[in-house]
Amino acid sequence: MAGPLAGFRVLDLSSVVLGPLATQIMGDLGADVIKVEAPAGDTTRYTGPSRSKDMAALFMGLNRNKRSVVLDLKKESAREALWRLIDKADVFFHSIRPQKLVPLGLDYKSVNARNPRIVYAGIHGYGERGPYAGAPAYDDVIQGQSGGADLMARLIGEPRYLPTIMADKTCALVAAYAVMAALLERERSGKGQFVEIPMFETMVAYNMTEHLYGHTFDPPEASLGYTRVLAPWRRPYKTSDGHICMLAYVDVQWRKFWNEVGRPELADDPRFDTLSNRSDNIEELYRLAGECLTGETTEYWVKRFAELDIPSAPIATLEEVEHDPHLAAVDFFRKRTHPTEGDIVLPDFPVRYSRTEPELSRMQPKLGEHTDEILREAGLSEDEINEITGKET
Repeated sequence: MAGPLAGFRVLDLSSVVLGPLATQIMGDLGADVIKVEAPAGDTTRYTGPSRSKDMAALFMGLNRNKRSVVLDLKKESAREALWRLIDKADVFFHSIRPQKLVPLGLDYKSVNARNPRIVYAGIHGYGERGPYAGAPAYDDVIQGQSGGADLMARLIGEPRYLPTIMADKTCALVAAYAVMAALLERERSGKGQFVEIPMFETMVAYNMTEHLYGHTFDPPEASLGYTRVLAPWRRPYKTSDGHICMLAYVDVQWRKFWNEVGRPELADDPRFDTLSNRSDNIEELYRLAGECLTGETTEYWVKRFAELDIPSAPIATLEEVEHDPHLAAVDFFRKRTHPTEGDIVLPDFPVRYSRTEPELSRMQPKLGEHTDEILREAGLSEDEINEITGKET
């Protein structure tokens, strides 16, 4: 395996989106990710279009650079095999609710006693120290509970979820960097530790980065909610033939903008002459800017703003993103041939490394594809493997 995490082994007992995305990132970076699945497999294996019954689109997007082992943890032999895998793992990653770990004997204390160097990562809906601990949680619930749906209500008049799996994907990024930081510390101290990634607290921290706003101060200096991004006129601007996304931000950009649209006097308007004043009058600023763009085409404005060094771009549909010329030039959507699924398309890993470049080393695994291989690596005999897998000897 290539990449900066080459040599690390991640034992992944997570499912659905959050955990699998976090471990896929680690797999892309070179870690040996072993996906432990129940006999039925991860639910995403059956979500979306597919060519095989257990290789649906959502699973394909979350599980490259992994190996799959099937263990029925209701069987004592399978539980013992998992402990053998734990012995050689650097990371134990799960999304099982804490109270359900105890009957399996897979709580942090037990795992740490078996392997003191292991980084034990728990994906929880809520932190264990609070009254919500142990409650079930999914993306939609956390989007609403963490203030995300309220932000939409402030903007459009009714609560809505963002049309992306925002909480799961954001928490996956946090989980990946949190585990990697713990691995770095482990290399210095020689000791593993428990890392809890609670979805609720993570998304509140995400939303309140800017939206704590006036309540950053005690007592508050203004209301909650970052006014610029909640301004109703913060939207793609209409042009004569469509829309454009444009954001002048610093003083020089706004001065160039007002000169270009024939309103040079607004550059020195006391409502708009500084960043602070623009922030205080953001709705009027965006309204006036939008009204100035309706007379020309999107193509005209994109060209002029490029010449003026003002950030802008046309709106792209999902279909246009798939065929974007920049992404084509960097070979972002990689075409590959999967051994069982045929020709497929994968988004590239977005980060570049000059020495330890990530690569697609393993295609998405069929359910239990590597069971025998992984159990042999753990030192199990053929008879033990046959007992676990139900094969006849």
